[in-house]
Amino acid sequence: MAIRRFLSSNITDGIKYNRSSDAVPATGGTITYKNGYYIHTFLSDGTFKANKNLNVEYLVVAGGGGSGRGTGGTGGNGGGGAGGLRCTTTATGGGGSLETPLSLTAGNSYTVTIGAGGAGQSGSTGKGANGANSVFSTITSTGGGGGAAGTSGFNVGVLGGAGGGGAGGANGGSGTANQGFAGGSASGQTGGAGGGGAGVAGSNAASGQGGNGGNGVATTISGSSTFYAGGGGGADNSNTPGGTGGSGGGGAGCVNGESTSGTPGTINTGGGAGASGYLSVNGVAGGSGIVIVRYLA
Repeated sequence: MAIRRFLSSNITDGIKYNRSSDAVPATGGTITYKNGYYIHTFLSDGTFKANKNLNVEYLVVAGGGGSGRGTGGTGGNGGGGAGGLRCTTTATGGGGSLETPLSLTAGNSYTVTIGAGGAGQSGSTGKGANGANSVFSTITSTGGGGGAAGTSGFNVGVLGGAGGGGAGGANGGSGTANQGFAGGSASGQTGGAGGGGAGVAGSNAASGQGGNGGNGVATTISGSSTFYAGGGGGADNSNTPGGTGGSGGGGAGCVNGESTSGTPGTINTGGGAGASGYLSVNGVAGGSGIVIVRYLA
């Protein structure tokens, strides 16, 4: 059977439709055609408009959490937690069951909001900021939790889609059910813990080593297997390298736990920020989120 082709300059994969009588089934984002699906990818805020009744699958990833800034207190800083991840295809966040596809009505427009990554703490002691929520229609994913600072009063990781890593002998933040896992713990350790990922909790800190960020999850909703929402790596309170970032855009902890910056989360993955050094080094930002919507042609 021949595949009908829509007249739409937004379709970047495959051949454009060449008959003006053909109705585009939906508009919004960057549209590609792959494996029998039309795929709408949103890297920034937009609107998905259904021109016919559609049953759609989706990936909604929130912004990752930023990392904190310590002042040479009791331990290294924690990594930022990944943005919450909700998906109908392959895998979803927090070890939960796959999300349920949405039935959309012809003629209706549906809001798409891409959550920004949380800012790193700068200028004073404090935790990293949480990432912002991402939204598609009725589906909301929660921003990742900020990473803790290894200074008393700021050393508990923050609750988020996935939780921020703990620091200075304290625990990590909790993740949100069916979106992401908790940040690692720094209980009794000088290192900062890794931020939680959508697929795995952040690793606990150890003496002389920051914890690794938790891995995200891989989904094939875009037509190929891609990881999203990895947690940021933690840092130690010495000159040793920090923990690795989790698969799915998590930033690595700094290469020198005293005086260098961590790696930011990767944009449009929801990755958490890597922890910066504890000697008054500014934290870095988490990665922004992404929304992908697909339906059968």
